[in-house]
Amino acid sequence: MSNSNEIAIGVAYLDQDIIGSNYSLVSAQTGQLGYNTGSATAVPAAVTQATSKSTGVTINAPCGTITMNNAAMLTTAIVSFTVTNSYVSAYDIPVIAIKSGGTAGGYSMDIGAVAAGSFSVTMQNITGSTLTEALVLSFALVHVAQQ
Repeated sequence: MSNSNEIAIGVAYLDQDIIGSNYSLVSAQTGQLGYNTGSATAVPAAVTQATSKSTGVTINAPCGTITMNNAAMLTTAIVSFTVTNSYVSAYDIPVIAIKSGGTAGGYSMDIGAVAAGSFSVTMQNITGSTLTEALVLSFALVHVAQQ
């Protein structure tokens, strides 16, 4: 054994002090796997962009929502912003989706520049018209353990 808090269980080790385990939700009854926000009615962390769609945001949580500024995006316009988040490691995989507030199929979205403490979101207006919408994005972090 490499640590006193690890117990051999066959070919793997069970770490009894998993950092962040208080945020994990695994339900045998419902089959759900995700983040525990504290109660069935608790709202995940949330933040709103202040001045434009390229304004960075800070949200220190493993999951939450980002409300984007409603500045106009011209046809085919591309915008990027940085999400600063102390929960992000360089090995993590941020997952993000448009929750509400936008034209269905109106945007293309990518995640990039994942580093310890941040990641970037890049969006493009893929419609034939200018869009002026305050998109609400939902995100979650898939933590990848490093060895």
